Amino acid sequence: HNSVLVQASGFVHKGSSSLSLLRLFKNNKTTKHKNSTRTLSTPSPGLILPSKSSSLSSPALSSNGHETNSSSSSSAPAETVAVIHPQPGSHTRSRQSKAHHLAPIDLLPDHTLLQIFSRLSTNQLCRCARVCRRWYNLAWDPRLWVSVRLTGELLHADRAIRVLTHRLCQDTPNVCLTLETVVVNGCKRLTDRGLHVLAQCCPELRRLEVAGCYNISNGAVFEVVTRCPNLEHLNLSGCSKVTCISLTQEASLQLSPLHGQQISIHYLDMTDCFSLEDEGLRTIAAHCPRLTHLYLRRCVRLTDEALRHLALYCSSIRELSLSDCRLVGDFGLREVARLEGCLRYLSVAHCTRITDVGVRYVARYCPRLRYLNARGCEGLTDHGLGHLARSCPKLKSLDVGKCPLVSDSGLEQLAMYCQGLRRVSLRACESVSGRGLKALAANCCELQLLNVQDCEVSPEALRFVRRHCRRCVIEHTNPAFY
Repeated sequence: HNSVLVQASGFVHKGSSSLSLLRLFKNNKTTKHKNSTRTLSTPSPGLILPSKSSSLSSPALSSNGHETNSSSSSSAPAETVAVIHPQPGSHTRSRQSKAHHLAPIDLLPDHTLLQIFSRLSTNQLCRCARVCRRWYNLAWDPRLWVSVRLTGELLHADRAIRVLTHRLCQDTPNVCLTLETVVVNGCKRLTDRGLHVLAQCCPELRRLEVAGCYNISNGAVFEVVTRCPNLEHLNLSGCSKVTCISLTQEASLQLSPLHGQQISIHYLDMTDCFSLEDEGLRTIAAHCPRLTHLYLRRCVRLTDEALRHLALYCSSIRELSLSDCRLVGDFGLREVARLEGCLRYLSVAHCTRITDVGVRYVARYCPRLRYLNARGCEGLTDHGLGHLARSCPKLKSLDVGKCPLVSDSGLEQLAMYCQGLRRVSLRACESVSGRGLKALAANCCELQLLNVQDCEVSPEALRFVRRHCRRCVIEHTNPAFY
């Protein structure tokens, strides 16, 4: 057996108390291996991560959802390879020497060590695996590998995934039944090949995040959603090549889900997927009817027609973000209003085509709305806020910043009907004065955040808010108020 060293600059997580404990007790047992063999084919969990400059942060690989942030203090090889070291504990030592150097931590039972290891990141687990045979076996216990996190622009993510899954599949050939969460955000070198490996080896995958991996295409996403039937959470933000998610190989084939199958995704983030168009969203809606959270920020090609398909196929959506989708207007909000009682969160920030008409549809048919972001919707007036206040009394958060037609009259209606408001942003609302703020402070005692930056509000009004809402954080640009 060979053990593996994760050899990357700055891989030590200084804040990990568990790792510090292990080092304290095991200091005399760790052996430095000077002779090592470089290989590209031997499966191992260790990875050397390329580092071009010592000032860059080292890519971190972690498991169990723990992130590691470390700074590189030494340069690493430019090539990504696996390093194979002699087997831990293979050097010859007499029984007398072993007894003399026995560390107190060796007295702990396996289940206790597993509890300690569960607090460590993946790179730390790999380091622990080099200490001795017992630690090697414990560090690769399948129960420690439910979640894996890869980060870093310089990380050769495809090779990292291939080596890691190969090691995890040793006990169950060709398949890893324990890995449920993989986060590869910001790994720009990740390609379709890496996702193909995940799809083939990890059928129990439930959460996948590949935000910022712009080399991912429709083919890789198709492999994942078809081979991982339990996938529920998918983050594709920044994957500009992705235009479709379906159970058909060709994105152009607009077929119904094969044999009644459906993609079980509940959470889908396609922020900054600039190539997504109406037809692609229609296909996504038809194949993912269980969607509850959908984020389409800055999908600039989407129009009102796309939202009609959402209301038709995905009637369970609770959170929907259309921020900066500038082709969406009042007709689109009328289709969104068909979600009715399910909708809790809606963001239409900077959708300049939206006016009071669209807000009135949402207010009328979505009475359980908790959050509305209409920042930059310059067509919104006090009339629209009045409809919102009377129809959505459970509103908790409202952002109407940069809406010049919103004034004190609209705020007074909000204060009268939405007394549970906690967060209100009025930034750059030129028509707002102290009268509206006093009404909010007097009636909305649970207010926690008030943004009045770039508003013509007197210091007296701000002091009034502070007296009546002691827990409220006031963001302002008035130098006279302190």
